[in-house]
Amino acid sequence: MLKTVQLSNGETIAYRKRQGGEHVLLLIHGNMTSSKHWDVLIDSLDEKYTIYAMDLRGFGSSSYHKPISAIKNFSDDVKLFVDAIELQQFDMIGWSTGGAVCMQFVANYPGYCQQLILLATASTRGYPFYTDLGTGHQTSLKRAFTYEEVLDDTSKTKLVQGFYDSKNVQGLQSIWNALIYTDKQPSTEHYQEYVKDMLTQRNLAEVYHALNGFNISAVDNEVAKGTKEVQQITIPVLVLRGDRDYVITEEMNDETMLDLGAHAQFVSLKDCGHSPLIDDLPQLTSEIEAFLEIGGKNYAFKQ
Repeated sequence: MLKTVQLSNGETIAYRKRQGGEHVLLLIHGNMTSSKHWDVLIDSLDEKYTIYAMDLRGFGSSSYHKPISAIKNFSDDVKLFVDAIELQQFDMIGWSTGGAVCMQFVANYPGYCQQLILLATASTRGYPFYTDLGTGHQTSLKRAFTYEEVLDDTSKTKLVQGFYDSKNVQGLQSIWNALIYTDKQPSTEHYQEYVKDMLTQRNLAEVYHALNGFNISAVDNEVAKGTKEVQQITIPVLVLRGDRDYVITEEMNDETMLDLGAHAQFVSLKDCGHSPLIDDLPQLTSEIEAFLEIGGKNYAFKQ
């Protein structure tokens, strides 16, 4: 059952809560999803965890009064959210775009998150967006520099937005089957619920643009200078990536590990793509619970 809370910036955030023990987990979803897509993991995790899963601004049942322009807009919302519901210490799991949101949050607001799990996360150096500038020619793709260039793109932005606008369920499923659910698919009932949930997104192009310009590393790229904020992430971090993830490349994962340095440990999820929740939920749950129980302790011992 969804709850809502009013933030001091005027946005209303919807969230799910599963009651459990004193160990609190906060789940941050990725692009084209919402808290709904965490359902199978929430049901799978041990009952000793109290779990919160929020809908980011512009997703699910949350409001979208002010458009976002950067990942930091989302992470600042997270700060206002945890303050509003009086969460002070917790662990976080960020999936895909949610990984970037979590890293930005941890870097900017120390003391809240104790341990961080990054699942198929966007790189510390962003997620490049290549645009055809409305030409429709794949051969003319170039890295976007502006929001307008992201909007003009027909290869991804206008394609997906068109599916949203026309409520084209088959079109959205074709994208997810090609990139996300490449091996296993959710049950028919779950898949229908997930696609219905995708149609609630109101910020597709803005998220593409925000990811394209995200860079908390110390390495400048052609679009964004590195802010070096990654150096503020000093808590234990577990990085998880499926060994056949078609969305987050091995190179992107290597960037994240290099930038996080000794604070992070990496586990490759066997026979998993961009959604280990569907591909191998037991394997994912096992790695998450092992890290939450002993990962941080092992990290502290190493120090």
